[in-house]
Amino acid sequence: MIREATERGEFDNLPGMGKPLDLSDADDPDWWVKRKIRDENLDSSALLPAPLQLRKEAQGFPESLKQIADEQAVRDLLTDFNRRVREAHLSTRAGMPTMITAHTVDVEDMIRRWRELRENRK
Repeated sequence: MIREATERGEFDNLPGMGKPLDLSDADDPDWWVKRKIRDENLDSSALLPAPLQLRKEAQGFPESLKQIADEQAVRDLLTDFNRRVREAHLSTRAGMPTMITAHTVDVEDMIRRWRELRENRK
């Protein structure tokens, strides 16, 4: 099959043809995942442990909310965020090292800041 594909020219003009392979990270078992994330500019935050995901999410507030037009949707999102933070705090096990999780957010303060962002957008 390979010989036939070669004869048909299916391997001609492939990207990187004639260039050496980059094996600089071959000792890393996750090399292919890291390359895929880098090459396709993917968001890798989903790979983080839950406490770090929550912290990253909190750092985006209120900017990450400004595209949401409905106040109740923003309120629901922030309430859900606080619920997930509380669950993360409760899920730590005694005697186990814990990561510092995000803190809950003041929903009313964040709504006020969201409104300001929406008004400044106009």
